[in-house]
Amino acid sequence: MNQIAWLPLCAGVTGVGLVISFLLLRRRGAAAGLRAAAWSLLPMAAYLTGALPVLWNIGSSVVGFVTGLVFSPTVWIGVALTGLAVVLYLVSGFLRGRGRAKADRRTGAGAEPAQRQAAPAQPRPGVAAPATPAATTQPLPTRRPAPAKKAADDDFSDIEDILKRRGIS
Repeated sequence: MNQIAWLPLCAGVTGVGLVISFLLLRRRGAAAGLRAAAWSLLPMAAYLTGALPVLWNIGSSVVGFVTGLVFSPTVWIGVALTGLAVVLYLVSGFLRGRGRAKADRRTGAGAEPAQRQAAPAQPRPGVAAPATPAATTQPLPTRRPAPAKKAADDDFSDIEDILKRRGIS
């Protein structure tokens, strides 16, 4: 970190960036030129505020972590074991669901709730069964869509018809 002459390096990067931002200003307009100038001033600002050593440490730590991750065989063994654990977990969930379905078929517990409700409860000996009204299911009334209003014959009626045909309203 201390072996690099940071002031000339940051000043050079900022100068080159400002020249490029001037060219962008001329070719693409003020917005592109000002945005490039803002990015160009950041290296010099980092040097002057003393943030450069912190940024250097963060960058070297990230690079060290990534190279240790990519080039380490033990890390790849860990990744493979994680993948194996996920696959085993998914397979166990599939088998568990399959086992429950088999058990439900054997015991009849997989019957629909409506079928189970419709079956009369067996009263215990000596206890009178309470009288329950029969469950009647009535269909819900269906809503009729409101009739579409006819558009006035103006310039936009054709456009509205096209949008309605495409399902856009």
